[in-house]
Amino acid sequence: MTKVYRKTNPLKLRRSFRLAGLVMCIIGALLLLYFALPLISFEVYLKPVFASQLVAAPIPKTTILSEESFQSLLQATTDSLTGVDFTNAQNWYPSIQTEHTEAAVASYRLSIPKLKILDAFVSTTDNDLSEHLIQYGGTAVPPSRGNAVIFGHSTLPQLYKEGDYKTILANAHTLEVGDDLIVRVSGMTYTYKIYNITITNPSDTSFFEQNYDDNYLTLVTCTPPGTTWKRLILKAKIVKPDANE
Repeated sequence: MTKVYRKTNPLKLRRSFRLAGLVMCIIGALLLLYFALPLISFEVYLKPVFASQLVAAPIPKTTILSEESFQSLLQATTDSLTGVDFTNAQNWYPSIQTEHTEAAVASYRLSIPKLKILDAFVSTTDNDLSEHLIQYGGTAVPPSRGNAVIFGHSTLPQLYKEGDYKTILANAHTLEVGDDLIVRVSGMTYTYKIYNITITNPSDTSFFEQNYDDNYLTLVTCTPPGTTWKRLILKAKIVKPDANE
């Protein structure tokens, strides 16, 4: 049997190496951009908000990458890459696994006039944020005394789509102290007014606390927009009817 040896084409080999190098560069650039997205989003969306209003937040107006903030950013990115399903509200705070008990109502409606959100569906019976807003199990149902904790999904503002619950709170970072949240439950309408806005680490669960001296509502979403790096916490209190009316 005659063996035939073919000489390797050096030009074709060089092209293969160049193509492989180009692919690796593109992959590296995409990974770098993915890790930098929280910082870019902070600069584009949150920094202008901080400049225009007082937000009680542990993130400084000038972003400083401390060891703690870098670890937090890395953890959020790792969670995204490992496929943590953030459309399941239970995955936002895995240390607090609260089962949905039978609530006074199975659902109610939430409107946010400033964001042009009208009668968004709030479920008290499951955790699927792709279908509606979620009231976290075990928290007070409006207008009961206590603290109703409502979770909603967010994304980059330019991806907001009316009626899509995966993008519903994309513009929540534009809300300010004094803005209204309107709840419609069992045929009655109640107005809550935002009195405090904070940005916290995902490990902070203090906002779950139930304070029964009045009627409170806490709206929670991820921030900066398009990331799961931090949590935007908007606390509101019911507006009492004027006794003179």
